[in-house]
Amino acid sequence: MNATFEPRVLELLASKVCHDLISPIGAVNNGIEFLEEMGPDAGEEATSLIAFSAQQASSKLQVYRMAYGAGGADTSIKPEDAHKMFAGMIEPEGKVKQDWDPYGDLGHGEERPEAFCKMLACAFILALECMPKGGLFKIEGGSGETLITAEGDDAAPKDFMASALALEIPADALETKHVHAYVTGLLAKNYNFHVSIEQNETNSVIIRIVNPN
Repeated sequence: MNATFEPRVLELLASKVCHDLISPIGAVNNGIEFLEEMGPDAGEEATSLIAFSAQQASSKLQVYRMAYGAGGADTSIKPEDAHKMFAGMIEPEGKVKQDWDPYGDLGHGEERPEAFCKMLACAFILALECMPKGGLFKIEGGSGETLITAEGDDAAPKDFMASALALEIPADALETKHVHAYVTGLLAKNYNFHVSIEQNETNSVIIRIVNPN
């Protein structure tokens, strides 16, 4: 199968991003409307809601830009930048925590390959999709590969996620729940990485990033 970035893939990816951003952006709008109606009587509740939701939307956009945007491939982006972006996305809700050293050996050697942090961002989003009840996100390096672990109650890859990641699903058969894994597979192929996902043990998923060369 010749996997390509077809219009349907773009449509599904746009649907996913918009779906994930509608809630926090809608909450900002609701908070503003409440402020307009109540004025000074709105109190700190409205401003807290607006601040929380705006921060949530901004953090998601930063991670999505690193995963899907052209700039995410820049080698000037460091793992510590990725760590900070991930923290901004998950810490406000507190359902998911991360436990990894962005300054440690992540399996890429002395020089980070082009798009390495892009692949980390893609793996991070994959991991979140595998943890419906929250959990722990970890990264460690091996010889020429990076292992991402997603641990939590009922943590498991979604149906056909591994097939989508391996580009074994035709683009016209994709659904929104598959599209991030499929796009990750396309990006990995473009930048000469290999990314796979598997159930490690009960409540634990392993995402493996094999570096170029």
